[in-house]
Amino acid sequence: MKNFEQIIEALLFASPEPLTQKKINNIFDADPPDLDKYIKKLIKKYEKNDHAFEILSAAGGFQIRTKSEFDFFVRRLITKSGQFYLSQAALESLSIIAYKQPISRLDIESIRGVDCAGVLKTLLKKSLIKISGRDDSPGRPLIYRTTDTFLKSFGLNKLTDLPKLKEISELIENEPELLEQIDAFK
Repeated sequence: MKNFEQIIEALLFASPEPLTQKKINNIFDADPPDLDKYIKKLIKKYEKNDHAFEILSAAGGFQIRTKSEFDFFVRRLITKSGQFYLSQAALESLSIIAYKQPISRLDIESIRGVDCAGVLKTLLKKSLIKISGRDDSPGRPLIYRTTDTFLKSFGLNKLTDLPKLKEISELIENEPELLEQIDAFK
């Protein structure tokens, strides 16, 4: 008998993309396991054993991610190793796009107050944003949106999972130590 729970767990660890039922169906020749069933079992197992990671729903599938309480340390490791880096300007522009999309470069620049052509090229290169068409305003400027890569990178299933700006303000006001985590990016 196959141990589907272990197979699903191995696939979660190995998959660079969120694991979906469709991918499971393609892996097994006959009688593919029910992904949701085994995800629920693994979630219970991880909660019971108090692991430093958890399974999250992301971009229509599932991924294993570090628990948020360890984000500070993981981000510092990644930042220090140079594997993942977004400048302050890139983070600001990406945030504006995420919350205001679809949005033109001119609108982003009017919010930030500085030119962002280089930043947009970087975000496009990293596939965090995409050109989603042209605006109807004069000159028909390009408009930008976030991508599935953005959702995966930030552990989001959909854009509505983004925290509300009011929630962020309240969190920082009530928990000033969160500013230390934000400062880890600087």
